[in-house]
Amino acid sequence: MYSNNEKIEWTLIFVAEFGKKFGLTLKQAFNYLTRYKGIDFIDKHYDYVHTQSFQSMINDISEYCHRKGGKLV
Repeated sequence: MYSNNEKIEWTLIFVAEFGKKFGLTLKQAFNYLTRYKGIDFIDKHYDYVHTQSFQSMINDISEYCHRKGGKLV
């Protein structure tokens, strides 16, 4: 399977890229993704998400968070 270090590294890069797209700090992006279950989705489906482009996953996760009540799309 995947090591925790690999998952953490990929997730941190994803959070940073997500924040860049929406003009958020790393902390704001992480808090948003936590609140609207994006981090949970990444953790649960890591085997799929890490094989996709960051741009594609940013779009998909932002839509997912939107369905959970988030306002960023």
